[in-house]
Amino acid sequence: MSLLSLIFALLLEQVRAVDPKGLPFRLHRRYAAAIARNFNAGRRRHGVLGWAAAVLPWVLLANGVHYLLGGASMLLALAWSTAVLYLTMGLRQFSGGFTAVQRALREGRQDEARRLLADWSGEDTAAFSDEDILKVTLEHGLVSAHRNVFGVIAWYAFLPVVSAALLPGAVGVWLAGPGGAVLYRLSGMVARQWGEQTGEEDRAFAAAARDLFSWLDWVPARLTALSFAVVGDFEDALYAWRAQAASWIDRGVGVILASGAGALGVRLGDSLHTDGRLVYRPELGLGDVADQEHLNSAVGLIWRSVVLWVLVMTLVTVANWVR
Repeated sequence: MSLLSLIFALLLEQVRAVDPKGLPFRLHRRYAAAIARNFNAGRRRHGVLGWAAAVLPWVLLANGVHYLLGGASMLLALAWSTAVLYLTMGLRQFSGGFTAVQRALREGRQDEARRLLADWSGEDTAAFSDEDILKVTLEHGLVSAHRNVFGVIAWYAFLPVVSAALLPGAVGVWLAGPGGAVLYRLSGMVARQWGEQTGEEDRAFAAAARDLFSWLDWVPARLTALSFAVVGDFEDALYAWRAQAASWIDRGVGVILASGAGALGVRLGDSLHTDGRLVYRPELGLGDVADQEHLNSAVGLIWRSVVLWVLVMTLVTVANWVR
């Protein structure tokens, strides 16, 4: 059922992509903001409680509805699982912004590319050089593909396996629904939203959500990095991963970017022009300076990785059927 739901969700998204600023996401942002107002007392433990209130009820709802529908009809459970995955997974959410920036650069509209990249990534791009635009587009594209696609799929497939293995009987079955996808996507959204607050009392509160998401993302980030290596330049991807990922501030992001840069044969990171000054960042990857051809290569790398993940899930599903 997991494999069919994934395939149907991917097909649905190619027909009509989910708007990341649409009603479900706006409502949850308001809900998370209300949680922050009522739970934030400037302590880390309040951030943990706030995260639980902002995320876990929706995980339980997703799995609870799946369990109830599964008792009535497997087709209804499949439809619900597909709908949840369709809302939480966003391959087109990655490709839409990426393609818009790529088209503007190809047509020589650098100012438009800066504006589009700022809207898509949230970066201050006003002082970006052409090379900066290309680097940040590649970096944000690789990370967005992971967080909107591969991380969601990983937890969608992972939570049912853990539930069935660790929890007894009906409890494990009840948790073996699409809640893993909800857990990962909402955790990332909450961590980013609360991280946007800059007040002194907000730091510990937001840090708890950020650290919880980093923990949830530890395995998915490395699975994404491994898939980039398998479908790209394997040797360079593994070298960059081992030698360079630890130098990035966010280790999980560093793993993804280092492996992706090595797989593509491009240099990412390094200096960046922003706010009228030159910001130095660790260099990631090997090979050439980023150019427009690397943008095309990145799209191919991500699509090949999607195919690889679907193939692996297919093999696991077939193995379970014949066992």
